[in-house]
Amino acid sequence: MLLSGLIYEMVPNVFIFTNQKYYVMKNLAKLSAALIFMLTFTVVDAASQSLLNQEIQDPQSVITIKGKVVDNETKNPLVFATVTVQGTNVATVTNLDGEFILKIASTLSNPVIEILYIGYENSITYISDLRDGGRNNTIELKQTIIPIREVVIKSITPEEIIKEVITSVSDNYAGVPNLMTSFYRETIRKNKSYVSIAEAVIEIFKAPYNNAFRNDMARVYKGRKNVEETRFDTVLFRLQGGPTTTLQLDMIKNPYSILSMEAMSSYDYKLVNIVVIDEMPHYVIEFRQKPDIDIPLFYGRLYIEMETFALTEAAFSMNIENKDEASQMFIRKKPLGMKVTPMMTSYKVKFREQEGKWYFAYSRAEVKVKVNWKKKLFNTNYTTMSEIAVTDRTKEEVIKFDSSERLRKGDIFTQQLSAFTDPDFWGDYNVIEPDQSIESAIRRLNRKLKFSDRKGE
Repeated sequence: MLLSGLIYEMVPNVFIFTNQKYYVMKNLAKLSAALIFMLTFTVVDAASQSLLNQEIQDPQSVITIKGKVVDNETKNPLVFATVTVQGTNVATVTNLDGEFILKIASTLSNPVIEILYIGYENSITYISDLRDGGRNNTIELKQTIIPIREVVIKSITPEEIIKEVITSVSDNYAGVPNLMTSFYRETIRKNKSYVSIAEAVIEIFKAPYNNAFRNDMARVYKGRKNVEETRFDTVLFRLQGGPTTTLQLDMIKNPYSILSMEAMSSYDYKLVNIVVIDEMPHYVIEFRQKPDIDIPLFYGRLYIEMETFALTEAAFSMNIENKDEASQMFIRKKPLGMKVTPMMTSYKVKFREQEGKWYFAYSRAEVKVKVNWKKKLFNTNYTTMSEIAVTDRTKEEVIKFDSSERLRKGDIFTQQLSAFTDPDFWGDYNVIEPDQSIESAIRRLNRKLKFSDRKGE
């Protein structure tokens, strides 16, 4: 559900389609406008914008725990595992190396960390058993095997399961607005090198799921960036929309072309497995667009809790087998002589259950495109990634953000942040631990930034 749009000017989407394709194209237009990365190439402009970081009051004293989550047999890292503090709304996820960092109020009595991962037993660990601030806390998870005889398989088709998910939304998801504290990161790689890293603590106004006409909102509380723009670049590749587009991966709130009754006619479904997540058995439903649908749609897997039919996780991609068709969905306008081809898309969304209701917890989008210039021998690959992890939330005294504070879909997120070099920038806020490649890139970009500052003095 996250298409990508490559744009060279901020112009409205214009779709031309036949009557037969009207419904599919109408929803794809919605999707590209509401749910997708907007990747933009512009001529390099030396001018840059920055907003002053808001002053943050001294946070309360915290205990900082760092650790790594691995498979107990293979010792391989478990990526995007959910890490929570029992009895609280505090949470984060592991990175690509299986590592996490969690900051917990020191006033919390004997806190317990719980780790959840698809197909594994939950892990319960007392904070007192982990070393404050240490990196050698390795937590091993054991795979869960579900004997078929212990699972009562209802006589139900995959299509009926999907319909139950759609009709049970009001029962399974929060019917009141929530204010969520979250961590957001977006990166851009040019070939194998990071050229942009932006991070922020953001607040999210999460609209109730039973009101389709109330939209989610996001605003920056504190953020930083490192962007490498050199005079040797002929184009500048930017990511438009920032947190507002990554939030749209919440396919319960934004069902559009995947999880709606109308969209079901465009897909084939298959029940491929039953797995355990958070000690609850889940249907694993595989979906793929029907062969007679010639517009690029999506394929992937939905994880659906068996008793309540709540969608708890989803992992999916866009069908880009037809490169020309997919490119048309990605591109609004581009310079003459440039060809942009989508090479890979990957999307993920996770929800967290608390007190019988499910809440948006994490989303991630990654897109890779190849750029060719006419009469040039070599091409350039750009890979973009954005992710949001909800680290805390409340449903008390939640009000909508003022229009002047909200991030908008047309914003270039990196233009709203100041550069960073302070290693203690985040203080006591919970963040997604950067994987080793991002840590290395931050150090490299910081060195360049400091060198540039000295050179300009």
